[in-house]
Amino acid sequence: MTNSSRYRFIILIFVSAFANIMIAQNPIITDQFTADPSARVFGEKVYLYPSHDILANEERGRIGWFCMEDYHVFSSDNLTDWIDHGVIVSQYNVPWVNSASYSMWAPDCIYRNGKYYFYFPARAKDAEPRKGFRVGVAVSDEPYGPFKPESEPIKGVFGIDPNVFIDEDKQAYLYWSAGKIFVAKLKENMVELDSEPMLIENLPSEGLIEGPYLFKRNGIYYLTYPHVENETERLEYAVADNPMGPFEVTGVIMDESPSGCWTNHQSIIEYNNQWYIFYHDNDLSPDFDKNRSIKIDSLFFHEDGTIKKVIPSLRGVGVTDASRKIQIDRYSNIRDEGTSVEFLDAMDTFGGWKVILEDENSWVKYNSVDFGAGNFNSVHVKALSSEGGIIQLHLNDVSSPVISEIKIPAGNDWEIINTIVPGLKSGTHNLIVSLKTGSRIEIDWINFN
Repeated sequence: MTNSSRYRFIILIFVSAFANIMIAQNPIITDQFTADPSARVFGEKVYLYPSHDILANEERGRIGWFCMEDYHVFSSDNLTDWIDHGVIVSQYNVPWVNSASYSMWAPDCIYRNGKYYFYFPARAKDAEPRKGFRVGVAVSDEPYGPFKPESEPIKGVFGIDPNVFIDEDKQAYLYWSAGKIFVAKLKENMVELDSEPMLIENLPSEGLIEGPYLFKRNGIYYLTYPHVENETERLEYAVADNPMGPFEVTGVIMDESPSGCWTNHQSIIEYNNQWYIFYHDNDLSPDFDKNRSIKIDSLFFHEDGTIKKVIPSLRGVGVTDASRKIQIDRYSNIRDEGTSVEFLDAMDTFGGWKVILEDENSWVKYNSVDFGAGNFNSVHVKALSSEGGIIQLHLNDVSSPVISEIKIPAGNDWEIINTIVPGLKSGTHNLIVSLKTGSRIEIDWINFN
């Protein structure tokens, strides 16, 4: 093998090894549509089990409706870099599922006795009228699979959105929805009910309610769920001192989405001493809310245990390494006038977004960039401006000293501009990009070297 061939071979291995790693803020998965996230902490990592939206056409699914044929699993140890482990269950390899139904809706996964149990709803081959959805289980030795589906669905369960909770006394509970929310105990084998299904009462009686997800904190059981109070779903919760209730409706976790996305679906976990909420919106498909995308934001509690309302963000969570591409369009804050975000290519939304600075003094702020020991001495900016101009970089606040001025040349093509940044601070800082001179400078990403 020649030196040049060996070099190409090494590059190919490197690219292949990282082909399934996604680096993102909100939404966190940007190469496919994902929804209904069930997040779980297994070991030192967070594993994410979402449903997988695809676009229906004349040959698959029902045009204009939800279309899902399989499930992927993703993992991360920092909530920023997500590895796609690929398909774990498909409608084509579950014996009891109607393989033409495209109805693999919201799932969940739990660990018990050395096994991982993946719960999923789907339409059965022998579906009775109005009881088409059943809940099945697939089992694996690892959280990322391979999962082997059980040959039959769980007897006595008709509905969608399964959620499993194991209490401190080791009793497992299965929650699901069918217009209302139901609960039953599970046997230790995790694939059979150990009690009759019970309707959870005292929840909202008007409007659709679905998507149960239960967690426990400080002795309080929190039952969270999407509910259509007005026109679209908002996330609400009820509390109890017993996993089967009675529950008391307590408050709203997240209001209806400003995007108009009709659905939302949540899971809530504690990871490294911080609580997080996983949910979805239609960021990558603003004109069609049946193709959705998963997001994460931090969640906090009042002293009395009630949940502080979560305001959805683009920035999301996690710390971004300064050497990585910083997608500043996933901003923490912007100047209200003169700053906007658009798709790089409206025909390919998976390609991501760009931030546009239109007026002098317009700016965008991106929180939590890790500059390490402060050894960076240059910055790369991918930008485009037909008339050219100058942007400035600040740390922590837009009124702080300028750490670099970057001249963006006039042109109609994207360019990567490299500029020296002397004496850059160490540690984690917020990054602010502002427009000094010029008009309509478009920026794709920034990174430091």
